[in-house]
Amino acid sequence: MNAAALPVLMYHHVTPNAGLVTVSPATFRAQMAWLARHGYRGITCRDLEKFLDGEPLPKKSVLITFDDGYLDNYVYAHPVLQKLGLHGVIFLVTGWIGESQPRRHAAMGGDLPDCPNHRDATAYIGSGQADRAMLRWSEVAAMQAAGTFEFHSHTHTHTRWDKTIADPAARRTALAADLAESRATLARHTGESPHLCWPQGYFDDDYKRVAGEAGFRYLYTVHKGINTPATAADDINRIVVKDRVGAWFASRMFLYRQPTIGGLYVRLRGD
Repeated sequence: MNAAALPVLMYHHVTPNAGLVTVSPATFRAQMAWLARHGYRGITCRDLEKFLDGEPLPKKSVLITFDDGYLDNYVYAHPVLQKLGLHGVIFLVTGWIGESQPRRHAAMGGDLPDCPNHRDATAYIGSGQADRAMLRWSEVAAMQAAGTFEFHSHTHTHTRWDKTIADPAARRTALAADLAESRATLARHTGESPHLCWPQGYFDDDYKRVAGEAGFRYLYTVHKGINTPATAADDINRIVVKDRVGAWFASRMFLYRQPTIGGLYVRLRGD
């Protein structure tokens, strides 16, 4: 049977340091093991493109996405996906990604780098110490080579230009430069991409117009909704994944594959 709807999962951190937008390594392993055990396939963004163009996907398909590009995605998430044969997507804030050699990840054993919680990661980035919290391009290359992750844009600076620049024309110019730099940086390191995830999920008509002019066609939000072949490519919905396993995760995977029941659930509950 083919998929009637496609769940798109949204993660940020996978780290033992609890905080906002975080699941623990144990929870992430359990969630991914549940997917593997129940026959789910972690699809690629190219598969999503085809789905939105009306081509069939297997019934148990899921797009596993991560925002920002934190070090913990390499240390804890990457080895789990590699072991289980699953595939994910990381939307990188390209201006935060550093250079130097890859660090150790969980499958290597030994001493692992500290992976800060969201509050501390934000502080490190703000103080010019992004390398303490974010991926390096060498780690991006290792994950891409392993087939565990593909990489797309989350802008270059993660700036909310609507909160930064009052003049609409100047705001559009700043956003265009930000997106152009992100796209060019990705092209140098991982390849061309038409996929963009909005920082904090914010966008308006101007944002969409500028993104289209920059070459981005597939735009990801934080909206909770059901993705079907009729879903607009510039308004792709995602599920905020909580640090919970068992019935919570299983029920969301069921609901977000059901256009009618899932759509009703989202309208009534919104989670």
